[in-house]
Amino acid sequence: MEGMVRVLRHWAGVLAVAAMVLGGCSDDAGSTRPVENRPTAPKATQPAGFESFGSVGQATVAGAPAGAKLMVVDKDDLIVARGSADDHGSFIAYDLEPADGYTVRHLDGNAVAGTEPFGVLSPQDPVPDGLYDQRLVPGLNYVKMRDGIELAVTVRLPAGADLTTGKYPTVIEYSGYAVAPPHDLLTSMAQRLVSPDAEDDPLAPSGATAVGSVLAPMLGYVAVSVQMRGSGCSGGAYDLFGLPTTYDGYDIVETVATQPWVKGGKVGMVGISYSGISQLFVAGTRPPHLAAIAPMSVTDDLYRGVGFPGGIFNNGFAKSWLKERVEDAKAAPDGGQEWAKLLIEEGDQRCADNQLLHSQARDGLAILSETEFREPSLFRHRSPGEWFSKSDVPTFLIGGMQDEQVSSHWMEMLEGISGRPNTWVSIYNGRHNDALAPEILIRWIEFLDLFVADRVPTVPSLLRSIASALFEEASGAEAEALPDTRFAGETDVDTARERFRRDPQFRLLMDNGAGSLGPGALEPTWERSYDSWPPPGTSARRWYLSPGGELSGDIPGDQGSDTYTSDPGARPATNVSEDGPEPLFDNASNNWTPLAEGDGLGYVSEPLDHDVVIAGTASVDLTLGATARDADVQVTLSEVRPDGEETFVGAGWLRLSHRKLDPKRSTETSPFQTHLKGDAQPLTPDETVAARVPVFPVVYGFRAGTRIRISISAPGGDLPEWKFQTVETGATKVRVERGGKEPSALVLPVVDGESAGAPLPGCGVLRGQPCRPYVEAINGG
Repeated sequence: MEGMVRVLRHWAGVLAVAAMVLGGCSDDAGSTRPVENRPTAPKATQPAGFESFGSVGQATVAGAPAGAKLMVVDKDDLIVARGSADDHGSFIAYDLEPADGYTVRHLDGNAVAGTEPFGVLSPQDPVPDGLYDQRLVPGLNYVKMRDGIELAVTVRLPAGADLTTGKYPTVIEYSGYAVAPPHDLLTSMAQRLVSPDAEDDPLAPSGATAVGSVLAPMLGYVAVSVQMRGSGCSGGAYDLFGLPTTYDGYDIVETVATQPWVKGGKVGMVGISYSGISQLFVAGTRPPHLAAIAPMSVTDDLYRGVGFPGGIFNNGFAKSWLKERVEDAKAAPDGGQEWAKLLIEEGDQRCADNQLLHSQARDGLAILSETEFREPSLFRHRSPGEWFSKSDVPTFLIGGMQDEQVSSHWMEMLEGISGRPNTWVSIYNGRHNDALAPEILIRWIEFLDLFVADRVPTVPSLLRSIASALFEEASGAEAEALPDTRFAGETDVDTARERFRRDPQFRLLMDNGAGSLGPGALEPTWERSYDSWPPPGTSARRWYLSPGGELSGDIPGDQGSDTYTSDPGARPATNVSEDGPEPLFDNASNNWTPLAEGDGLGYVSEPLDHDVVIAGTASVDLTLGATARDADVQVTLSEVRPDGEETFVGAGWLRLSHRKLDPKRSTETSPFQTHLKGDAQPLTPDETVAARVPVFPVVYGFRAGTRIRISISAPGGDLPEWKFQTVETGATKVRVERGGKEPSALVLPVVDGESAGAPLPGCGVLRGQPCRPYVEAINGG
């Protein structure tokens, strides 16, 4: 009888396990379904026969039977995650609490099999002994991280360097682009310049990594090109700026700094865009041997700054960029990056072995396509600005105000770093790659030499000789010659460094494109410098939306309103012609069209009697209603010129249901929405609500005699690469109230007493600022 009871209990347990596993798992291999009630898992009765281990906030399975139904179990035998092993036998459970005693269990025939206990790591856990003693050699290396995952790392040498006998200043470029392919990018670029029809070398790194792979070695630095986990020949699974990726950066800094050939035992970080943003995360982890960072063209917030401006999904650049990352993260040789495919075909077994977890990548595009709000679980650890606020290393930050990829939202970080020691910011009007403009690059070189190389700055003759070609390759524009360093003739590095420290913290290079080199050239015509941000004397100034489309300094006495049809199809989706040339400069394919009649409102000031310089985020404070439960609003700030043309200055967006503000973060000129699902406020049709639309940060000098204009319409048509997954279908009417208790107004951050440093530039010459004929909107503005 007792034997029969034991048998019945055994089979009851088996069936219970099967029910829990099958009931709690998705049919898709490698997917994780959250466990709500955390049921108790059955005890393991035999070894699992496959490996499980922890990373920062994650549990990983390798070598399980394909399709096996898996349970991740904590030390109290509670199931915290479920999923299926993929065709490679791999599985990753994300977003787990750091703790010891986790195991992975699954039903193996009539038994429950389990792995050895392991810990899910926290950032504070000590790394394995000897982790940072790994030795790197020139060319391709495979370097272990704290969880045992290998990253592909290529060490690139300056000409004539010998790591066995010398010590060299060293910088790291850390990216998910193809950064670690072992061939030489400069050679590949030179071949293409000589023969435009020549194909790129697939074993050379991406041109987007040229700051580290080309510029740094030319400047005498050893460049360490680090491939993010889950991409290329690196192991692990791709998860856009997940915690393991961020702390891989810490481990790489500490590993590289221990190399016997690293001068001073400290390293810097360099890079533009992806490898610029990564620096903000890594610097926030505070690696002890990080000397300095020099990020270019970054964002501060993946949600607000790029992915969901105003709460509206950017299904132009953000969508296409995420789609590329999904493709890059696939396992080679069937998918993934070309260089990984080639190396595997050539017999690189370590690269092949590192592909086994790639299919567990988080599909950011799929996740965000089903996301509207700023879900804390997704974005909590993915805010570059939040990480950067924790950094304490010397920093040289560069960014544009009309960046067609990551926008100007990065400037929201500036007030938080105002007064931070050894931190300098260069701001320019222009596009993403214009960060490499000569007036900026020379200061970047000086910063690296002083704070990473610990030497008096110099400009190698080779770089000077090819600089113009590099500028044109990056930005498609003529450029000034690379100027000489200010420290020519100086012999003492401490003296030079103290002189650099006296530079104002914020430098603005204005009206790029309007100089003597010709329209669109990388050449500013005036500049301003400040020691704090916002600039001293900056205050909020209001222009009220008034009858006849007027922007007035006086509150309108009427209670009237203006109405438009919110139709995103009324104008082209972007401001460039789809069949035009690559829009590195707006005039090349300018298609910035006026508002369509009835599909937008305009409000314009009287001609200014003096220059008005603005700096920072602006706000368009609206009292409005709509005929639908929700509506998407775009506001466009522009300058109407005396010649009847109109120049783009900036833009902003808001989904009206996202209008709730964070009172701690919002100011008179800078509304800061929470974008949380619980704060959503749908409209009641024809109800009037107050909504503040942020205009992304910008610095601009409106000249005396010109007029300030604000346009209000459906999203789209203002930017070259951004499009919007808007709720608008062309059926919604939006009514803007002018006067009343909360009169609608444009609120600009005006720098009192400041003026522009050059005459009004010609129409359509400014980089990133297209020009169009000024056409009155239906309401007269």
